Amino acid sequence: MPPLYVVQQNSKLRLNNRRVQVEQETDEGIQVLAQIPIGQVSEIILFGNVGLTTPLMDALLYEGIPVIFLTRDGDYRGILSGGLTPHVPLRRAQYRALEKPSFSLEMAKGFVRAKLRHQRTLLQRQNRPPKQDASLSEVIERMEHAIDEVQRKTSLSSLRGLEGSATAAYFSGLRQLFNPEWKFDARLRRPPPDPVNVLLSLGYTLLAQDCVAAVQAVGLDPYAGFLHEVAYNRPALGLDLLEEFRPLVDGVVLWICHSGKICPQQFTPGPPERPVVLDDQGKRDFIKAFEERMDSRFTHPLAQQQLTMRQCLIEQARQIAHRILEDRPGYDDMGFR
Repeated sequence: MPPLYVVQQNSKLRLNNRRVQVEQETDEGIQVLAQIPIGQVSEIILFGNVGLTTPLMDALLYEGIPVIFLTRDGDYRGILSGGLTPHVPLRRAQYRALEKPSFSLEMAKGFVRAKLRHQRTLLQRQNRPPKQDASLSEVIERMEHAIDEVQRKTSLSSLRGLEGSATAAYFSGLRQLFNPEWKFDARLRRPPPDPVNVLLSLGYTLLAQDCVAAVQAVGLDPYAGFLHEVAYNRPALGLDLLEEFRPLVDGVVLWICHSGKICPQQFTPGPPERPVVLDDQGKRDFIKAFEERMDSRFTHPLAQQQLTMRQCLIEQARQIAHRILEDRPGYDDMGFR
């Protein structure tokens, strides 16, 4: 089942005969924008000033359908959820694993290795003959060297340092794939200063919610991660899972910018806290492209089945759960080619 995204500002969601009804008040009265049976919605994602009624909240909590609140620009604000699933033995094992530095380090190495491999793959796809570029080839070589270095790291801090330098190299290559009109010079996120960074931040935020949902679905605590430090209100394990799939968002951004589905003129100057603002139509087009990618199918290497990307997230989360229960640290990536 797909998520329901609502970007229309000042709209309201209510329950109407077991349907989620999206409506907006106009001078002519109440205009119904959409109606979807509640059983056909996996989650609801609200952008900015969008309200929902108490009867609908009750129904969503009863059905176990989370509501995710984002700012108008896509920054995460919070979630309405029915709580954790009843997998106490698994979560106890997860907490015990976190207390073992060697276990955490091996898990973290797996997440970093998966991320770097898939970043390298994306650059390699864009650097095939006859479009081969020497500077991009050099970046790919640096990525390969970083992947080899992962296994030699003996502490989380040095592993994070390697990840940081390799990611900086990756974005130095990625920026070469955008025309100068996009003004993308580096990955910056607080706040995103250019259109490409706006799209990357929005995509990572959407993907992070899917990753948190995946680890919750298999019974893990999304706040207890191995690579990302445990901190209040930070879904560290969801972010661990996110790392491998970040290049999926990068690919969507590349495609939507190259295809002309979104153009630089759809971004306008905003206040200092969000200096570049994407218009609502651009947001809808990006969400559509993101959803099409999440619905695309891939043969999962462990399940050996054709699954959608969203299902692959759950399979990867299930792998984490199995490794915790079996006391077998590590992480096998999806092997994107």
